[in-house]
Amino acid sequence: MGPLRIERLPDRVVATLDRPHKRNAIDQATVDALHDLCAELEREPRTLILTGAGGDFAAGADIAQLRDRRAADALRGINASAFGRVGALPMPVIAAIDGYALGGGAELAYAADIRIGTGAMRIGNPEPRLGILAAAGATWRLREIVGDGRASEMVLTGRIIEADEALAIGLVSSLHPAEELLPAAHAIADRIAANDALATRHTKRALRAPRERHPEIDGELQAELFESPEKHRRMTAFLERSAAR
Repeated sequence: MGPLRIERLPDRVVATLDRPHKRNAIDQATVDALHDLCAELEREPRTLILTGAGGDFAAGADIAQLRDRRAADALRGINASAFGRVGALPMPVIAAIDGYALGGGAELAYAADIRIGTGAMRIGNPEPRLGILAAAGATWRLREIVGDGRASEMVLTGRIIEADEALAIGLVSSLHPAEELLPAAHAIADRIAANDALATRHTKRALRAPRERHPEIDGELQAELFESPEKHRRMTAFLERSAAR
């Protein structure tokens, strides 16, 4: 029993933030558990589905702990380092968001490659109301997701947006009834699993690379894939199916 409930499957891992009495607020134990999970998925890459228990994703950081943190803690980047590691995992990360995803909870969702939600989701960064800034990724990840103007408005005002707006601005790619949220995440993971794992990993590397690395990195990664036996096998199978039709 810990803050992160983990279900391991051959091609994916489902990690559920499991502090429903605190609306899954992210405390030090949660950060530590995320680091442990990332270490596992760095060794054995699989798709990660992140979700929350009890009708919320994560309603922020644990304020009782956050209140006592000082300058040295800020410079350690406690949440930022964990979320950065989540975002850098070799295989895709899917955030399945129900209820509140606020503050650090929102920033954990921003670190995912794919975000889906329910009609009850509420997401945003109210940190300035508490005298701090959103320092675990919102000031740059959110801008990359929704653009400068919308990201600036959200983080400067602390406004919490609802599901329909999150969908309209591309912060989530789809909305589902609560009971269909996790099955929808698994359906995405199924589509990923049907692809070649190395091609998926290289695609994520290319997507995450800075603009100045393109197009060189695309060619480098493609060169490796062009020499892959799996590429030859899959293309041969495709041609054989086409000929049979």
